[in-house]
Amino acid sequence: MKALKPLFLIALFLISASLQAQVDLKRIDQYIAKAQKDWNVPGLAVAIVKDGKVVHSKGYGVLEKGGSDKVDENTLFAIASNTKAFIASSLGTLVDQGKIGWKDKVRDYLPYFELYDSYASNNATIEDLLCHRLGLGTFSGDVIWYKSELSAEEVVKRAKFVPQAYGFRDGYGYSNLMFITAGEVIKAVTGQEWHEYVQETFFNDLNMSRTITSTNDLARMGNVATPHKAVRDENIVIDWTNWDNMGAAGGIISSVNDMAQWMNFQLMGVKEKDSQLKKETQNLIWTPHNNFRVSEGAKRARPGRNFNGYGLGWGVSDNKGRRIISHGGGYDGMYSRVAMMPEENLGIVVLTNGMRGISGIITDYVMDRYIGAEEVDRSANALENLSYGMYDRIDRVKSTQVKNTKPSQKADAYTGIFYTPMYGEVYVKNENGKLRLEFSHAPLLAAGLEHWHFDTYEIKWDQEHAWFGFGTVQFQMNAQREITGILIDVPNNDIFFHELELKKVNSPSIRNR
Repeated sequence: MKALKPLFLIALFLISASLQAQVDLKRIDQYIAKAQKDWNVPGLAVAIVKDGKVVHSKGYGVLEKGGSDKVDENTLFAIASNTKAFIASSLGTLVDQGKIGWKDKVRDYLPYFELYDSYASNNATIEDLLCHRLGLGTFSGDVIWYKSELSAEEVVKRAKFVPQAYGFRDGYGYSNLMFITAGEVIKAVTGQEWHEYVQETFFNDLNMSRTITSTNDLARMGNVATPHKAVRDENIVIDWTNWDNMGAAGGIISSVNDMAQWMNFQLMGVKEKDSQLKKETQNLIWTPHNNFRVSEGAKRARPGRNFNGYGLGWGVSDNKGRRIISHGGGYDGMYSRVAMMPEENLGIVVLTNGMRGISGIITDYVMDRYIGAEEVDRSANALENLSYGMYDRIDRVKSTQVKNTKPSQKADAYTGIFYTPMYGEVYVKNENGKLRLEFSHAPLLAAGLEHWHFDTYEIKWDQEHAWFGFGTVQFQMNAQREITGILIDVPNNDIFFHELELKKVNSPSIRNR
């Protein structure tokens, strides 16, 4: 029987090589190029790794709409929430070194950590931080850090004011705040900022020389994609947004060439004896810790999907019986995706400079080609069913405007300090007869206020924001017609201003109570 083993391995290699030969990379290249144009994404880059080799690495389109500079395999894009896998693997290395345990309580390292109640605060573990099961709603509390000058620690300290959405370890709510917390755990254990530890542990060893962790470093890099906001069929150029205070949840900026090294490490490098991460630790990271429903839309998008789950910093699902380890990323003006099939030693990364859902279509199409699945034009199917849900919501709100009304009070009556513990202070000011909206620790969110109807004003942001645009401020009053608070309504899918229950206060000292 022992003599048969080499023959079996040779046969297995030949079968694998035959399947590899059947994959038409030129056809994949043409498909990606057509999809980039069909989806009106200014530029994107794609890398494919197979059996430890980079078999495709290429850019499509331009760095900025209307420009002539082309995207290539070294162009920098924000990878956004694909950062989370680096955080999980970093904590995994600390587990391997015996410095922490997955079941360790967060408060053992961050005594100031608090959630909505004492039980959750005292029992939340490092493992819990990485799998979205701590009772917070999806994206809830992101308004705290967005375009904010608060430090990561200050953001974490406000998590206790984020409302509970479901039972402790009894649901799924995608939480950036908990990954920010995980970054602070790395700092507490190592004495290094999360990005310093990731740099030393992974970037340097994997030769990810064009990977950075702050927009402050972009100027020295060159070959950088420009973010674009998508408004229905239009692409609007916007500025890069600094995410340093939430960097552990989404701050890495990289290229597909560098990300190919990361995927090869995950697929092949972890198997080596001197790997930074033990294989059994990676197995745990890739094990579903939090399972959730496969929606009808997800079934249509990928026929053959049987389950959805979240491991530690990675999504876990399947395609026709094969595991898929993947994650998406959404940054201001850029979407991305990483998807791997471990049993096929296959990985695909897609980085884009637009906010259109093309990245998952490309990764699924490539995976189908490598497993010999029936060819389906996922791009055409998705375009046929494309909707503009957020903008449809905005149109419905706008249709309810009552014309020819007037505010019930003079401008000065609407001014004041409005406070909520979760955020802090928001100001309404009267500047030369015009109302202004300002946020205490996020000056980039400043806006003018123009009368909309009755005692509601439309928000006119000073700058273009990726995730939202139209919004209103409604002034609340008591029976004596005194202003008691404001409701901020900005229809969008990520930054929830409506979570801010802002009450009028007489003095800024309220924040210190």
